[in-house]
Amino acid sequence: MEKSFTTQKPATINLTVYAQADSKPTAVLLNQEPFANEAHKFHFFFKAKDIDLVEKPKPSDIAIVIAPEEYKTANILTEKLKKQDNHVLRVITGYDDVFNKVSCIAQAMEKAFNMGFTIPDFVSIYTRGVSFENIEAQINIFKTGISKINLERPAAIGDGITVLSKEDAERNAAYFDGKKDNFKLKKFVPASGAATRMFKFLHDFLAEYNPEKETINGYINQKKDNSLQVFFLGLEKFPFYKSISEVSNKNIIYPSADNENVREDARNYSFVKTMMDTAYFDYANKPKGILPFHQYGDFAATPVYEHLRESVAYADSKGQTHVHFTISEDHLNGFLDAINEARTKVEAESGVKINFNFTYQHKETDTLAVDLENRPYRENGKLLFRPGGHGALIENLNRLDADVVFVKNIDNVRHTKMETLTLYKKALAGILVHLQEKVFNYLRQIEARSLTEEELSAIVNFAQTELSLDLSPDFEKFTIENKFLYLEENLNRPIRVCGMVKNEGEPGGGPFWVKGQRGRVSLQIVESSQVDTENKIQTHVFSQSTHFNPVDLVCGLKDYKGNKFNLTEFVDTNTGFIVQKNRMGKEVKSYELPGLWNGAMAGWMTVFVEVPLKTFNPVKTVNDLLKPGHQLPV
Repeated sequence: MEKSFTTQKPATINLTVYAQADSKPTAVLLNQEPFANEAHKFHFFFKAKDIDLVEKPKPSDIAIVIAPEEYKTANILTEKLKKQDNHVLRVITGYDDVFNKVSCIAQAMEKAFNMGFTIPDFVSIYTRGVSFENIEAQINIFKTGISKINLERPAAIGDGITVLSKEDAERNAAYFDGKKDNFKLKKFVPASGAATRMFKFLHDFLAEYNPEKETINGYINQKKDNSLQVFFLGLEKFPFYKSISEVSNKNIIYPSADNENVREDARNYSFVKTMMDTAYFDYANKPKGILPFHQYGDFAATPVYEHLRESVAYADSKGQTHVHFTISEDHLNGFLDAINEARTKVEAESGVKINFNFTYQHKETDTLAVDLENRPYRENGKLLFRPGGHGALIENLNRLDADVVFVKNIDNVRHTKMETLTLYKKALAGILVHLQEKVFNYLRQIEARSLTEEELSAIVNFAQTELSLDLSPDFEKFTIENKFLYLEENLNRPIRVCGMVKNEGEPGGGPFWVKGQRGRVSLQIVESSQVDTENKIQTHVFSQSTHFNPVDLVCGLKDYKGNKFNLTEFVDTNTGFIVQKNRMGKEVKSYELPGLWNGAMAGWMTVFVEVPLKTFNPVKTVNDLLKPGHQLPV
């Protein structure tokens, strides 16, 4: 039923609309619309049926079933149509004005066909919720490429990064404690990633090691990689050692040679195999958030548990805390089990009620993959879509109802030093609240136009010194009204206070002054992939960064009137990433959206504050769990 639109004679696209009532008059009106005519290589012909009157639906090129989601008859009809190999759109909005809703769908279909997409393509894209404007923009990005970011200089202490003494931190934390009950607080934890890379060297070991022909020590020497050696030397220190060894010891296959070295190799091999096998623990395919990270006596704590502990320590308000996890839909049950177990324990320990919820990365943020000729890539005739990267989570963040949001990655937790973590998180929040109060007061004065030149100068000084805003050099030439408008535009934005740690060689992004297209500089978090590595000057600037981004953010999401900002308005769409990968022997390009704390927040007001290195304890490989931040002091 896939139509071709390359012939001279216009192809007729037959659409059947199934609605709750008055379907035939709707079809008459639709057939009178311009998109039903023969202006293109195709024209639409509409039929319509009342859902409750359909017994045996007839085939058509596209069937549109439009009714509320809970309308049982419509859902049964949809399944019947799919079994007949119809291309079906199940539409659950706009059913109160079928004509307008179907008109919008037809217009989108027109655009899709004019772009060269087929009927199955259209159904796939529309069902996913991706707009054809976005598809068109993505294809143009593939064709034109993405400009690299223009680094001016690294942010440094005294030049974009503020240093807090312990007394400063305590004062700001106390300020937050005194204000927090006035706010809706939320902790936002990106947690969708599987632990695949965390166990990569163990996966390679199972694929390459032959216990019949070599020893583990011989394998390690051959590979010249000490990761496996470190893993086995620290084996008993891992929080999952006891539970896995109880199972793996029952599955050991000892070789014919009988000495302790051989037996130890057999035990270790069985341990890794049991840990990775899908029939047993299957750790590499589980999300990091539900794996054991820390040991408390007989209790093995997951990152979920640690984030709940943190939330009651610094993100509670009026005896409650709210935690939001972004997860993969495939992992929902595992997260529910982990959270319910952890919540009971943390609530009992703290006396704070924990509320939690999940969202998934929205399908409408997926991006279309293309081949090296920038043509849509298909597998088995179906378009390939790829997740838009963590930048897609700006949509999830945008839908939160909260005043102040703490953002921290799922794998950045610590076994000890909760007092330090709490102090500096509260300190960042105190700085945010204090700055917001000033900004909101200034914006109210600007709105009332009740400022003298002297007071206006005070606002300019605040914007430049405390918010690091690079204002126009022509500002003093502006009329008084234009000065008000300019300051309002620059101050009425979401704000983030970002903890930064000293750079000790960790891979990843850091704080920089970046020059924009209009020549103004701003504070941004920049990843290495955003930098032009063929430009020696830019590479040198990037290498001089003194600090590293641990993803330790406190965000203010509402304006001075208490309204939520639309965070998508502050995304720099020119800072995404084009990624090229081999898929089934073919090179495929995909587009990743601007990173959540990179281009997705490029238009925010940004403040960088140095925090202690001990607040940053990511787990990128399983061996990181052997570091001091994840082990109890001896």
